[in-house]
Amino acid sequence: MAPTLKTRLRVFIPFALGYYLSYLYRVVNAVIAPDLISDLGIGPSELGLLTAAYFMTFAAAQLPLGVFLDRLGPRQSESFLLIFAGLGAFVFAQAETMTGLVAGRAFIGLGVSACLMASFKAFVLWFPSQQLPRINGFQMAAGGFGALTATAPVEALLGMTDWRSIFTGLAVTTLAVGAVLFWVVPERQPEEVQTGNRLREQLQGIIRVFSSATFWRIAPLTTMSQAAFLAIQGLWAGPWLRDVAQMARADAARALLWVAVAMICGFILWGTVAERLSRVGIKPIVVAVTGMTIFMAIQAFIILGLTTWTLALWVLFGFFGTTGIIPYAVLSQSFPAYLSGRVNTGVNLLVFLTAFAGQWGIGAVINRWPKSPGGAYAPPGYQAGFTMMLALQAMGLLWFIIAGIRAHR
Repeated sequence: MAPTLKTRLRVFIPFALGYYLSYLYRVVNAVIAPDLISDLGIGPSELGLLTAAYFMTFAAAQLPLGVFLDRLGPRQSESFLLIFAGLGAFVFAQAETMTGLVAGRAFIGLGVSACLMASFKAFVLWFPSQQLPRINGFQMAAGGFGALTATAPVEALLGMTDWRSIFTGLAVTTLAVGAVLFWVVPERQPEEVQTGNRLREQLQGIIRVFSSATFWRIAPLTTMSQAAFLAIQGLWAGPWLRDVAQMARADAARALLWVAVAMICGFILWGTVAERLSRVGIKPIVVAVTGMTIFMAIQAFIILGLTTWTLALWVLFGFFGTTGIIPYAVLSQSFPAYLSGRVNTGVNLLVFLTAFAGQWGIGAVINRWPKSPGGAYAPPGYQAGFTMMLALQAMGLLWFIIAGIRAHR
């Protein structure tokens, strides 16, 4: 019997709340970066490492997470891990050293590592496959609201309190969301899971995913596109707006808010567009690749430093940067349902490892140029760092084309 609307809302809303927090944590440093720099006296490389620590533990959790999702289910996995996110937020709020901040950020990354993948797993179990691009898009939009909250609203809160109090409040909120997930979301397992309960068979599922030609045709482009989006939007967009576009801090926060609004619209629209076009024979992967290619072109204009069009370019950056999420649904439907957790976490492993390297790497590149007398980072540093990420995406697109030609032959 198909689940009722009430049951589906019991599934969707708690997972949406979890991903809202995950994305808020992911991008909030773009706004509080000046406070971290002034309080601790850290440079761009250290700032990149500190923020990217989230991505490192997030990535490290992905493969075991895929097994846990397929064995224990998304409800238990995510509600348990959110305890670590709450602990990490509290450690971050209390930290007085770089080591403490990195440790807190790392715990946060581990704790929210299931927020997207657990929801994707739950949606595979509770929603028809043809609705997955749209439902996944709505879930990503919930993350967009988290990104939106981390911009002008956080900047406004910083006028009334400090970043430590904000993270203390986030710690309490995270634990509350974990409790809601555990007590509200119903449990369901696919029938196929009964044949794969042994750990050896679970590990064989990982091997099956990573030995798939379909996986390796799509994953590199998706990885590079999403990693660039996460690395830049999650930290370096804010400093770029201040140092290259010469925006005041409040104006930069408002610009980031519009980027987040565009991201929400993109997540909702692109999932719906992919679903509708699939009905007339246009595959979702075609929509995804077209969007990711346009995303690359937008980055090229940003790299050129066309500050006259600053807000428009960054809004388009947020809108088209979301197209890299569509291949998750494509890959989920290319494997049996009982492997969906391992498929999505496999992609996520690659994305967040690359995002970690990219976010830290951009900081290291920027650090090669001296600061201005006012403490701003040099525009050529941003240009070189962003160009590095664009080159990786171009390589991913080239590989997708070559692999597609080989598969066709």
